Amino acid sequence: MKAIVTVLGKDKVGIIADVAMIMKGHGVNICDISQTLMQEYFTMIMLVDLTACKLDFTELQALLAEQGKTIGVDIRVQHQDLFDSMHRI
Repeated sequence: MKAIVTVLGKDKVGIIADVAMIMKGHGVNICDISQTLMQEYFTMIMLVDLTACKLDFTELQALLAEQGKTIGVDIRVQHQDLFDSMHRI
């Protein structure tokens, strides 16, 4: 199963590394990543593969949300099919 991870917040050193280390530690493969700065705001969208993930989906969502609070950004995870459905014209 694939999912979309979004990360938004004020830019600071280590955001990508912090998120990537959680993914690595729980068997989540980052398939594609896009990140940019909009003035002082950091935005990142990742397509991830959860096939080998050691956590269930809700545990991963909670873990990433908690890490986001710790580092001062908002991290959200959605199933790819839900994300696609929401963004279909």
